[in-house]
Amino acid sequence: MGDCIAEMARLPDKSVDMIFADPPYNLQLGGDLFRPEGSRVDAVDDEWDKFDSLGAYDDFTREWLAEARRILKDNGTIWVIGSYHNIFRVGSLLQDADFWILNDVIWRKANPMPNFRGTRFTNAHETLIWCAKDEKARYTFNYRAMKALNDDLQMRSDWVLPICSGQERVKDEDGIKAHPTQKPEALLYRILLACTKPGDVVLDPFFGTGTTGAVARRLGRRWIGIEREPSYVKVAKQRIASTLPLDESAMQVVPDKRSAPRVAFGLLVESGMVAPGTMLTDSKRRWQAKVCADGSIACELHAGSIHKVGAALQGAPSCNGWSFWHVEECGLLQPIDALRQRHLAGLS
Repeated sequence: MGDCIAEMARLPDKSVDMIFADPPYNLQLGGDLFRPEGSRVDAVDDEWDKFDSLGAYDDFTREWLAEARRILKDNGTIWVIGSYHNIFRVGSLLQDADFWILNDVIWRKANPMPNFRGTRFTNAHETLIWCAKDEKARYTFNYRAMKALNDDLQMRSDWVLPICSGQERVKDEDGIKAHPTQKPEALLYRILLACTKPGDVVLDPFFGTGTTGAVARRLGRRWIGIEREPSYVKVAKQRIASTLPLDESAMQVVPDKRSAPRVAFGLLVESGMVAPGTMLTDSKRRWQAKVCADGSIACELHAGSIHKVGAALQGAPSCNGWSFWHVEECGLLQPIDALRQRHLAGLS
């Protein structure tokens, strides 16, 4: 519990794998807001969201971003969420601090609060900015897990998720919502699944009621939360203590192909899975190639790797030999990639 800048200053350099930041939005509300029937809207009017000027807000943002950059690992990433009140200022200051923007993600709220005054469009989204420390950073992105989460389609940068409501909304002892801008767990679940691994350390410098900590515990990530408001700290501790982590098998995700061991075709020859002299063919049986002892193949006037020979026969600049070449087993053709996957399965 404490000020985010002071508490981050106590953390070692390059000690955090990911930062999720939901800083004050500096809403600059002018007066109360009422619904059409006369009831008052419970808007964000807390002291922690008030700044004397835009310049003061910018100075605060520069300070916490400087600490965030210092404690973030070189291959780590940072996510910042905001509304139109602050996200453009924060985005500019992120670039001033030499962060490299990877994506801006639009969280489109499936059930947004209506615009009661009818003087503007309904604010139905918030913006997240995802950054690495520099252009060449080897950051974590679980691409295939995101694709699996999205019915085997590439995950887009516009996410339709409901706002936090119902049973998920944390209440205080009086049954009143504990925090005015509590984020839905589904949002943090997607973020943590996308760019962290089990055991990674996730920091939330504006912890609130502990959504980041609760989701991190579910997914087997370690977490650090910083929060200065005692009432939020109390609620967050109770909430996280009641969160059950997933068992180890449930936390498994589809492995990224880039992280899988590299298998050369010659390795299949060495292991005896493909014998020298085996005849390979394309799916339409137009060409046949003989497998040589060194893992190369020969067809007509061409010899070399499965990729090089496949490209030469088609007159193409390149070829994925794993899907182009097939082997016959029990009277059926199957791509040699099936043999590679069988080999990888044996390794695991």
